[in-house]
Amino acid sequence: MKIIIAIFAIAMTTNLFAQRGNIDNFRSYDKDGLNIFETPKDTDTEFDGIRLRIGGAFAQQFQALSHENDPFTDTSGLVNPLYSLGNGFNLATANLNIDVQLADGITLNMITYLSSRHHPEAWVKSGYMQFDKLPFIKNEAITDLMKKVTIKVGHMEVNYGDAHFRRTDNGNAIYNPFVGNYLIDVFNTEIGGEVYYRNNGMIGMLGVTGGEINGNVSDLDPNDIEKTPTDDLLKRSPAIIGKLGYDSQISEDLRFRLTGSVYYTASSARNHILDGDRGGSRYYSVMSAPGARAGDDFRTGRYNPSFGDEVTLFVGSTFFKYQGFELFGFVESGNGKSNFETDTRNFLHYAADVVYRFGNDENVFIGARYNGVKADDPSGREITINRIQLGAGWFVTKNILAKLEFVNQDYNDFAPSSRLAGGNFNGIMVEAVVGF
Repeated sequence: MKIIIAIFAIAMTTNLFAQRGNIDNFRSYDKDGLNIFETPKDTDTEFDGIRLRIGGAFAQQFQALSHENDPFTDTSGLVNPLYSLGNGFNLATANLNIDVQLADGITLNMITYLSSRHHPEAWVKSGYMQFDKLPFIKNEAITDLMKKVTIKVGHMEVNYGDAHFRRTDNGNAIYNPFVGNYLIDVFNTEIGGEVYYRNNGMIGMLGVTGGEINGNVSDLDPNDIEKTPTDDLLKRSPAIIGKLGYDSQISEDLRFRLTGSVYYTASSARNHILDGDRGGSRYYSVMSAPGARAGDDFRTGRYNPSFGDEVTLFVGSTFFKYQGFELFGFVESGNGKSNFETDTRNFLHYAADVVYRFGNDENVFIGARYNGVKADDPSGREITINRIQLGAGWFVTKNILAKLEFVNQDYNDFAPSSRLAGGNFNGIMVEAVVGF
């Protein structure tokens, strides 16, 4: 907390804060950031000194959900009881956003979670540098190349798929037209780099990371760890991320985007691409055990295929917008295993969002989402989960958003003794969001 106070003090006692907001190739944290995927690319910029922008995001929900499952008993009695769920307010979440223009075409982004479902203390989510120019290399060919190339280096949100650009990120819920994220929330921050090439709507990206949330210099010596379930635990491989696509504003009223992405790592001490969100699910305590605390299982309502070792993911995503009508959807397939498994498993994940925005500057919207998962569960069963979300929202200003959602989620084909067997949760969520 002392560090945060010091940052604010420095900002307010220098002329840096007076230049707030003038950051090159910047995605706004308010309504202006809607339907922005990769950050804008503009090299027609000038640099007149270091500039600092401090922003934030805040979200608060009221939850009125109920849940149920198929009761199961054995000789010891009921073995799959559920948490006694009532109505009330969830923990408020907040982000601190720091963006710095370091040089001509060079920016720094750092996001800190001030409050999250997972961590009671403030902690840094990610920090990376973005190069849209290389002013320290005086070469005309390099200068021309950088008009189409962007380089990102640091501990950052990896650019696999397009759904992560629309998800709620702890306190930042402006971009998400619904309250909850997708069933498999594919998101992680990893240490590495990404190189982009963009030309006339075409997008190409290649990235390499360490494949894990945290940096680690351990050689994974089995004498240094408590458990060595398989030899694969002794391996650590990089993650390779690729994306190809097309994104064009075809006319004033029509925009079309189509991308394909891949993520692959041969082995990892613990990979989190399928469960890397530490901000937590918006659906608190659904399908949890009695007495569970909100921070214990902070991803309630989601599904984690548990591919912590070997991971191969493919996803095709599309976005279409005509005037106020928007369609976003994806189909994703995954293959992988945990350190405790010898054989790989598969899953299929798919979703479609339909949103209609209207009113002055499209400040009001209604929408519907269908989301489904079919997966080979670690238990050996083939399970399915289906979710429907119906939502509406109102941008009171471009920084203030109110959202209302009805959600219904069904769990099928889980083991009879599982708390998720015959499971369902449904009800109403109300969310207030601020982003600046």
